[in-house]
Amino acid sequence: MKKGRFITVCLGLMLLLVGVLTGCSSQNSASAKKDSGKISVVFYPNESAKNFTASRDEMKKQIHEATGKEVDIQTTTDYNVAIEAIASGKAQLAFMGADGYIQAHAQNKKVLPFLLQSGEDGTTKGASYRSYLMVPKEKAASYMKDGKYNIDKIKGEKISFVSASSTSGFAVPTDEIQKHFKLADKDKLSEGGKFFDKVLYGSSHPGSAINLLKGDADVAAFDDIDLAPFLEVSDGSYDKVGSTFKVKDDADAPFADFKGKEMINISVLPVQNGPFVVNTESLSEKDQKAIQKRFTSKDVTDNPKLFAKEGTKNPTLWQKKSAKTTLLPVNDDWYKPTHELVGK
Repeated sequence: MKKGRFITVCLGLMLLLVGVLTGCSSQNSASAKKDSGKISVVFYPNESAKNFTASRDEMKKQIHEATGKEVDIQTTTDYNVAIEAIASGKAQLAFMGADGYIQAHAQNKKVLPFLLQSGEDGTTKGASYRSYLMVPKEKAASYMKDGKYNIDKIKGEKISFVSASSTSGFAVPTDEIQKHFKLADKDKLSEGGKFFDKVLYGSSHPGSAINLLKGDADVAAFDDIDLAPFLEVSDGSYDKVGSTFKVKDDADAPFADFKGKEMINISVLPVQNGPFVVNTESLSEKDQKAIQKRFTSKDVTDNPKLFAKEGTKNPTLWQKKSAKTTLLPVNDDWYKPTHELVGK
């Protein structure tokens, strides 16, 4: 063998050996990451609020008992922080909405839906909540046409959304607005001076409602679940357009200054329940199975710190809408409707 060829072969063998060793090192590193002694759970701003502390702590306890691992709770004030945390693997689990999950999944295909709150019959049927567009009661009559409420008048007004990453506080209501006004896309809806005079973001569902109550916005988008501890239906029902919602007399901050104040929903739309999300790359299959087994058991679904009736003053992460309400394993296919909505 010629000297030059011999040297080339030797170099090739050395590079191959380095590659094998590097690959083994990477695999061991990934394995070590999955077998880490800590599990981090990240929450959206809504569930990061102080009144969810007891429920978050109970989730922490249940995950620890299921896995034996230390559990770290990450609260946030920005939807995008939670999305980045689960997509990057800084958090192994996330409590989020369908839109946020889809954004995280787009960044990292290893992020998948893990658990879903069932409908009232204990299945995925009716596994949804509601998105509203609300206006102050004293101005509600101006949103009526032929005796019915509609959204014709909102163009050119000041609107408050929750976050551009919120399903019920942005994606669903903007989809309705796009269809109603026959817009080519949603690009004009996210900032002021285009379709709306002004666009505000409350950073949370309560924050969006406060923008309306303070008079900073003419109309506001938010959901029923996150406002249930603060608002009650004084006329109509949760799923009926034109219903009146009143700030409860015992409402805590930031609603304490608006007790008795009323608003009316001029739009109500169904929203797919958000998933409890897992980064399958940064949480071992063993831990995934252990958590899923624990959280689909009655130890969790009958736990009043995790499941309570809607409207409870200190809210829980999930709502006990019936005796059959439970958590169900779920996959990405179930979120096809929201994938289609977000992709518009």
